[in-house]
Amino acid sequence: MVSESWDKLKALYAVETLQGYTEKDIELLKGIFGTLPRVLEEFYRTAGRTEAIYNGEDEWVLPEHYQKREWLRHPDYMILLNEAQYVCCAGIRKEDLHLPDPPVYVMQGEENWVLCAPTTSEFLNAALTYESVYTFPYSPEEFYLLTKEEVELISTRLTKLPYEMTNWIGGVHITLFQNEKDNLAAIMDCGDGMPDMLYGAASEASYEKIQLALCGIGEPM
Repeated sequence: MVSESWDKLKALYAVETLQGYTEKDIELLKGIFGTLPRVLEEFYRTAGRTEAIYNGEDEWVLPEHYQKREWLRHPDYMILLNEAQYVCCAGIRKEDLHLPDPPVYVMQGEENWVLCAPTTSEFLNAALTYESVYTFPYSPEEFYLLTKEEVELISTRLTKLPYEMTNWIGGVHITLFQNEKDNLAAIMDCGDGMPDMLYGAASEASYEKIQLALCGIGEPM
C-alpha cells in the first residue's frame, strides 16, 4: 500500500490521523506465525490501531485477538477478517506469509478456501474501503436492487476504484465506485442477476453529490 491509500482511508473514515501498532505488538504477532508479509506489517504499523476503521459490518482480526483467542491460530491460514455472522472469513495461507504481498483467500463452508484478492494490498484496499460504507453518517440506510443496465449506468456516472473483492459471503463479487474521496457506492453481485448496492458519504456535501449521480437508479429493498 502507498501513501495515497492512507489518505483515502482518512477521508472515508473522517479521521485526521491514523494510529498504528508498536514494534513490540508486531513482534508478538511474529512470535505466533514466525513471519509476516511486508504489506501487512505496513498496515499494522500505519493504521492498525485506528478505532474508526473497525466500526464497519465485519470484524477485523487484530494482533491482540491472536494472543487471546486460541481458535484463531488456524493450522493453515492467518485470518484477517471475519464476516459479521461468521459465514466466511478471509486469510493468508501460512505457507505464503514469507511473501511481501501474498494472495488472500476466503473460506466458504468447511475448509473450502477460494481466492478473494490476488494480493494482500488489493484485499486491504478493497476491504477497508468496502467496510467504510457501513460507517457513513450520511446514507439512505437501505440497500438498492439493481438491474444489469443500472450497473452499467453507474460505471458511466461514477469512478470505479481499481480494487475489488471476490467470493465474499457465498461468492459475492464487490465492486466500488465514488465521485468524491469521502463517498462510496458498493455494488454486491452474487451472480444471480440481481446485484444490490449500498452507498453513502462521510460528509453532507459528498453525500449530496453521489446521491445526485445515483438519482433514479435502483429500487429500495
